[in-house]
Amino acid sequence: MVALIKGRAADVVDTALDLGILPGFSAIGYRARKRLFGWGADRLEGRSVMVTGANAGIGKAIALELSRRGAEVHMVCRNPEKGEAAREEIALESGVEPELHICDLSSLASVREFGTAFAAGQERLDVLINNAGVLPPERKYTDEGFELTFATNVLGPFLLTELLLPKLRQSDNGRVVMMSSGGMYSSGFDLDDPQLENREFDGTKFYAQTKRAEVMLADEWQEREPEGGPVFCSMHPGWADTEGVSEALPTFNKLIGPILRTAEEGGETAVWLSGATAEEAPGGEFYMDRRPRPKHRVPGTRESADDRRRLFELCEELASATPD
Repeated sequence: MVALIKGRAADVVDTALDLGILPGFSAIGYRARKRLFGWGADRLEGRSVMVTGANAGIGKAIALELSRRGAEVHMVCRNPEKGEAAREEIALESGVEPELHICDLSSLASVREFGTAFAAGQERLDVLINNAGVLPPERKYTDEGFELTFATNVLGPFLLTELLLPKLRQSDNGRVVMMSSGGMYSSGFDLDDPQLENREFDGTKFYAQTKRAEVMLADEWQEREPEGGPVFCSMHPGWADTEGVSEALPTFNKLIGPILRTAEEGGETAVWLSGATAEEAPGGEFYMDRRPRPKHRVPGTRESADDRRRLFELCEELASATPD
């Protein structure tokens, strides 16, 4: 009975933190929940996990913690020098040698080359964490003609996931994690203008739309995947103090800085999801701090099942298109 009462009290506090936004998304919420629920650090031997954007910030923190817990880690990075430096640092700190792969998520050609080669190889894969993302200061286009934020945060991860699905389906506990953001709460997805070419550039709003798209795609994959296949989910790391945040959102970083989470705290749920079973962490959910959270908080941002289907089909079409 005492344990039941404590459990209910913890649930009440957790809900209050979540509704409060500021405490829930900050280090306050993370540290309170860790104490309330007594999170452990489970070992992950035998799990093969791929992390994109693994040379810095939350991606690097995830790769390091996975290595510390005994997982086989595949780091996917755009820059060879930065990737190798991060790989060496993680190997030194964890005692485990991650494997480094070079791939530019903004380039469909690069993603296709890497994804096809990995899928054809002998290496196992249990978990794909689509963490890489950008928030550019101005409108930029890739060599293939796509707006950079959309290409990196949506199209690249979409194509990579599709290419690696055969590998993930061979796992008895396959999982895909889409690293979204709390910014997605402020946005729906404009299917009539997916790359926001008819709007004045606003980096934060463009980023938020792509982060909403990631949640929608995870839900659509989960809907399409047969029972027993990989589990698809999305997550929010909370507000974390990373170099990317400080560069892209300096005012926000200055105002909230004292209570921002560390990169390790932001990535903890992704590490937990890497080892969780489908029963412990069902697919089709949006997680933060190891628990499902609401996907919508602001009126006018809710999508329909048809919207998710249309976005998925749009990504299929664009990912297979010949560069103009």
